[in-house]
Amino acid sequence: MNNEIYYSDYLQLEKILQAQAPESEKAGVNAHDEMLFIITHQTYELWFKQILYELSAVMAVMAQPHIRDNSPDLFTAVHRLKRVVTIFQVLIHQIDILETMTPLDFLDFRNMLRPASGFQSMQFKILEATLGLRLQERHGREYYTSQLRPEDKKKIEELEQKIPLVELVNIWLERMPFFDVSEYWGGQSYHPAEHPFWKTYRSAYATSLLDIEKNNLERMDELLFSSEKKSYWKLSPKARRAALFIIAYRDFPLLQLPFQLLNVLLEIDESLATWRYRHMNMVHRMIGTRVGTGGSTGKEYLRGTVEKHYIFSEIAEITSFMIERSKLPQLSPELQKKLGFEQ
Repeated sequence: MNNEIYYSDYLQLEKILQAQAPESEKAGVNAHDEMLFIITHQTYELWFKQILYELSAVMAVMAQPHIRDNSPDLFTAVHRLKRVVTIFQVLIHQIDILETMTPLDFLDFRNMLRPASGFQSMQFKILEATLGLRLQERHGREYYTSQLRPEDKKKIEELEQKIPLVELVNIWLERMPFFDVSEYWGGQSYHPAEHPFWKTYRSAYATSLLDIEKNNLERMDELLFSSEKKSYWKLSPKARRAALFIIAYRDFPLLQLPFQLLNVLLEIDESLATWRYRHMNMVHRMIGTRVGTGGSTGKEYLRGTVEKHYIFSEIAEITSFMIERSKLPQLSPELQKKLGFEQ
């Protein structure tokens, strides 16, 4: 028996290369660019599958009861999230290929696609929900599942009940032990707002603000020192404080991987926003102000998603409360040793 693997069999190329069925060919219409349109969108879906595969592995790491901040697991999570960012860069550049199709080329077959639309991409909806974009936060949420088959709509509703990545990140950040260990702070425990580190930090931050920025101090108090997490927040005050500490003291070896994790989440948000922006402009170029094939308002709907669909914006806002390295509070020798892997 011959068990040798053959290239085309391994990749199942017969299935893949026969998976393009242009509607224009079925109708006997000459629409050359429909093949490009199909292959580009099929490629998107393959990359979405890979992103979901990577996110599944990251979610498994972040869902563990205990994650050491200098562990191989955390390194693996960061590495795979960076791969997701790189894939998004490819997805953004694929728009360059699609834009070689002119509006007139698109009109040759556009009306044959109705009511199909990229808005019906289940994998992209699953991707957004897995990261942490919830229905109540969506632009045009009343339209979000209206074009889906009942079974797909049910899948999205069920996914909304599961813990997303952003919530796992919140739980991970809340585990930061340094402010709960009294040996680092003179043998005492403090309420966050009265903690000597945060009192010193807040004072330094207040002196760094311009007159027109004074409202930032009230915002800082609300987001970092409130007694509880508001229902519409993705990050709790404790998690925000941990994130701010990680970002501010990222030069310590122990905080390097945690900082990279937070940073790559912001890169994912930026990549998604860039992709949405490029998509919006491409749609405007192709159909102007006409209605999308799925019935949306086209460019105007996409503009709303660009502005509203940030998932990790609460991490980004933490940078509003940064101060210069030279003004950072001095950490105790014991804590410095811990963060520097010193015994």
